[in-house]
Amino acid sequence: MKISTRGRYGVRLLIDLAEHMDESHISLASAAERQGISVRYLEQVAVILKRAYFIRSVKGASGGYALARKPEDIIIGDVLRTLEGDMLVVDPPIPGVTETKIQRCIRSVVFDRLNARIAEVIDRGTLASLVGTVDPEESYMYFI
Repeated sequence: MKISTRGRYGVRLLIDLAEHMDESHISLASAAERQGISVRYLEQVAVILKRAYFIRSVKGASGGYALARKPEDIIIGDVLRTLEGDMLVVDPPIPGVTETKIQRCIRSVVFDRLNARIAEVIDRGTLASLVGTVDPEESYMYFI
């Protein structure tokens, strides 16, 4: 499993919006410039995040985007699953197809454990923890 640029850029956009919450909204052009991301690509990511109600848009000449929820209510795992699909290292077994003993063993000892750890990490982190708006003891070090 590898997180694509869509997933990485989406999380970066949300962090940027969270860091600029004091503004009513920001333009994608300004976020793209700060993040060093293509505006066109960021527009595509923003459409997905808007449909999933992570962000909202403000129309008009001075329009832009803002978070649709509080940063502490946005789970990073939810964002990544929205942008990337499932976060599994391998596909689940196909119904009706019998796995061999060794396939079941590898799945349960390696892949299922990896999936559980990945889910544990991404579902524990919130957007607020990435921008340092929660207890510093529990937040990640992140600077733009």
